Amino acid sequence: MLDSPRVCVQVQSIYIESQSIPEEERYVFSYTVTIRNLGRFNVKLLRRYWLITNSNARQIEVQGEGVVGEQPLILPGNEFHYTSGAVLETPLGTMEGHYEMVAEDGEIFRVPIPVFRLAIPTLIN
Repeated sequence: MLDSPRVCVQVQSIYIESQSIPEEERYVFSYTVTIRNLGRFNVKLLRRYWLITNSNARQIEVQGEGVVGEQPLILPGNEFHYTSGAVLETPLGTMEGHYEMVAEDGEIFRVPIPVFRLAIPTLIN
């Protein structure tokens, strides 16, 4: 599998205070992902891999088919958005990973998901 510059991934995260219980070490975050197809051919998202790290250096790996129950086909010049969530034991953490995708010609390639922060607003400078 090769890394490919044909697809761009951006992520925005938000702290969900109403679902969090800091006294029980439960911090809930949502994140919205935008996947843009910058290439000239259709691409399909097959699998995801996430590495979630909390501020105690505890790591959890999550992998599986598609995202939010879908394996979206993204046409050239288009983008796909979805929102999902993560629960941490600490008020600060990070996520990063990759998507495994297939191009129209059958080439399977990996798209890196850059590291992003999960943090309660009072911790962000």
